[in-house]
Amino acid sequence: MKIEGKRVLVTGGSSGIGFALAERLISQKVRLLITGRRADALDKAVARLRLHGGEVNGLVADVATPEGRASTLDGALSALGGLDVLVNNAGGVRAGRLEDISEAEIRTMIEVDLVAPILLTRSALPALRSGGQGLVVNITSAAALLGMPFYATYAAAKAGLARFGEAMRRELNGEGVHVMTVYPGATNTPMMQSSKAGPELGFAREPASAVAKAIVDGMIDGAFEVVRGGEMRAAMIARNREDPAALDQRFLEMKPELAAAVRDHSAL
Repeated sequence: MKIEGKRVLVTGGSSGIGFALAERLISQKVRLLITGRRADALDKAVARLRLHGGEVNGLVADVATPEGRASTLDGALSALGGLDVLVNNAGGVRAGRLEDISEAEIRTMIEVDLVAPILLTRSALPALRSGGQGLVVNITSAAALLGMPFYATYAAAKAGLARFGEAMRRELNGEGVHVMTVYPGATNTPMMQSSKAGPELGFAREPASAVAKAIVDGMIDGAFEVVRGGEMRAAMIARNREDPAALDQRFLEMKPELAAAVRDHSAL
């Protein structure tokens, strides 16, 4: 896909992977609108992005709500004059033992990580089809490929989004809309600040800029998926497929340390 000049919407674009992706996209001369829930953070992000030149717009919206999704799509169509690329990036996480996580936190994760991308994609499809070369990019997680203890609901929501993307890629095949799924590993973003899990527990963090570059490269190449996390995560994914019992034992051995490291990990 030639992305120069494309009209791009990135949800959750004021920080983390979303902001790094916005920076990368601006360097490719796209027309961009980013969303975020906090006006102050969004204003700062837009100001920083405009230093790179190009067309950048910001919209305060919570895509986990019907009103937020409607204003997001309406704002993109109004500001950009149409839509070529939808990046479902907004997300949230709350780690810990399932019985220690409230029903409200569980529902919030499912709403923002799974329901919102599905409904926003559905609403955006007419606009994406009209250009003849539309693209949906779903930002999931390495947890969608490998179920980590203490991330049960997050893994479930992200795995659901991954399979949604795969199914939609096939459903839309031949209709002018492609779907790409992204599986970031642990990334150095504000979302990870409250987690104390490090490389010794399988959470080696890479810069958000590296993930953003891989996403843009995938967009240009027409990739089906982008998997991050390095050799350690790739080995864990392969082992989970070939010998899941061995990985169960490994997690059993590290369970106390992992539980302590992630019990305060929350970004909702």
